[in-house]
Amino acid sequence: MNISNKDVNLIFLFNVLYEERSLTKASARLNLSQPALSHKLNKLRDEFNDQLFVRSGRGLSPTPKAEQMAKEVCILTNSIMQFYRQTEDQELATKTDKIHIYTTDFIELLVLPELIERVQQAAPYVKIITHNTLGALPLTAFEQGQCDIAIAGFYQDLPNHYYRQALTEYQFHVLYHRHNPMCQAPLDLETYINSQHVVTSLTGDLNGIVDQTLAKMNRKRDVVAGASSFLVLPHVIRNSNLMLTCLTPIAKHATGLYQDLACQKPPIELPVIKMEQVWHPRTQNDPLRQWIRQQIKEIFINQ
Repeated sequence: MNISNKDVNLIFLFNVLYEERSLTKASARLNLSQPALSHKLNKLRDEFNDQLFVRSGRGLSPTPKAEQMAKEVCILTNSIMQFYRQTEDQELATKTDKIHIYTTDFIELLVLPELIERVQQAAPYVKIITHNTLGALPLTAFEQGQCDIAIAGFYQDLPNHYYRQALTEYQFHVLYHRHNPMCQAPLDLETYINSQHVVTSLTGDLNGIVDQTLAKMNRKRDVVAGASSFLVLPHVIRNSNLMLTCLTPIAKHATGLYQDLACQKPPIELPVIKMEQVWHPRTQNDPLRQWIRQQIKEIFINQ
């Protein structure tokens, strides 16, 4: 057998199709159009003289031959990927580049210390630069190549060709001064809406998730101020009777930093905030940016 006549990329294609069981998901993962993927699938079928994957409902089902091949293909693919990872690790040590991340001060606090440490150890000539995402997906920066990764929990109307990866989920807590007379017992709704509140507003709009939830109940709270920072408001409410409803990690950080602050769960059920990182298709296969995204994912997992 002359292996030079074989297309080894078809092995990786088989592995992706077996894992995803969907042409749509496989095409997104491989950054291929549907027609291009269908063409490669036909080559894969010709290579092994079997249909391998057939349509079933909304997805694909492996044939008996595909099931028989799957274990060995998985081992082979993992071995090849490990080889390339080792090669990339060697290249990281001499790589020179700048990675631009658009996010919030809160995410900077959570991610930057460990991310910078990891980058300095593995890629000492790579620079990390963060920018304020200003409450919206930085589409212009993405399109102009000025943004590599955007991280937040409020991105909407994401273009279909962009990539996104879930990082973690956060709930809300109410933060207040420990001696606030309104908060000496578990908060009830009436006490909550009759108190004064401050909010984080990246766009200047004071009608946030809490207010939208209250509006559905035909209720309203008294918001007296908004700030563009997630981290400054815990300091603002010290020595006052103001309340701040914020993501739980922010509340926990603040109570650890300031002994005169305390927190508890809000008296209303609020939606969970799903943090994610987003990137443009042009950087999908860049080894350095793939590595950076993996480090960010690991940092969130380990928190």
